[in-house]
Amino acid sequence: MIVVLCALVLLLGAWQGFCAFIYNENINQRFESYEPLELRVEDFDGLQCTEYKFPSDKGQMLAGYLYSASSDPRGIIIIAHGYGGGHNSYMDCANYFAQHGYYVFAYDATGNDASEGDGVGGFPQGVVDLDYAISFVEESGNFPDLPIGLFGHSWGGYSVCSVLTYHPEVKAVIECCGCNRASDLFEVGGRAEVGDGIEAMMPFVRSYEWFKYGNYATNTAMDGFEASEAAVMVAHSEDDDVVPMSYGYNLYYGKYKDDPRFTFLHFEDKGHSDFFIDGNDTYKDEFDAEFDKWFETLGYDREADENKERFAKDRAEYINTHLDRVRWSNRLDKELFDQFLDFYDRNM
Repeated sequence: MIVVLCALVLLLGAWQGFCAFIYNENINQRFESYEPLELRVEDFDGLQCTEYKFPSDKGQMLAGYLYSASSDPRGIIIIAHGYGGGHNSYMDCANYFAQHGYYVFAYDATGNDASEGDGVGGFPQGVVDLDYAISFVEESGNFPDLPIGLFGHSWGGYSVCSVLTYHPEVKAVIECCGCNRASDLFEVGGRAEVGDGIEAMMPFVRSYEWFKYGNYATNTAMDGFEASEAAVMVAHSEDDDVVPMSYGYNLYYGKYKDDPRFTFLHFEDKGHSDFFIDGNDTYKDEFDAEFDKWFETLGYDREADENKERFAKDRAEYINTHLDRVRWSNRLDKELFDQFLDFYDRNM
């Protein structure tokens, strides 16, 4: 009996180690935005930016950016970005809110772009970094004492809800394409790879996240809702195949649909990564088509190993020469953002 128990313990330990390895191999990566396609402050008329550095939980310094276009802001909106890159992909969102009367504080999470860290660590790190970002805005003395709102997408959507447990003073939250638990983000990707087999890993993934992050890992978005009186807007699309609605929106709607604190925006065809883009905007498709036509004239296979460095150089040169930065930086769904703005105006 003792031998069997020891064998079982060893097997479980080995499985826990394997799950931790898979988690780190897939999640704990460093991300750098692709420079030729990065948005720039000068792409937006009247937008101003002040850069800051602030520490997160292990002393790693994060890069923060205060965006403004008004001398009399109504509040400060803090943006938590999604997984796979820093805040740069959301600079057009920051510009919209700044142009409409808000300060916007955005930052690169641990392991992203200008922030320190060999990798993001794990999904709960998003809540940790946001916790520290809010405290920096409130306590550093660099910012006026204004109502605070949060804006998050995907990983950031989960983070802006969960962090309410630690910052119930936040007035308003807009959560787009997010989920309820940190481990959900791993589960979704795993289910796409191995189907229901991911269920065998999830208890061990959750215990690994808890070992690394403690209560940050077990605290959910719904825990945040219960700890706060903030107004909450939840926006999601049926065709989101990165974070399906069942992991977030459907849970929240089932419990809070009759709660006046909550506003729900349900869409059919806005996807995930391009959720904020005007569905009628065709510039990316036009640009990609022109690039492909141009590339065919060069006459080499971009997939061949010996050509990858050449292709990277040719692609960057083409983008820097031909990208229409005005069209590239003005693709937001203005009707959607008008709804976001109205929500903040009413609740902040």
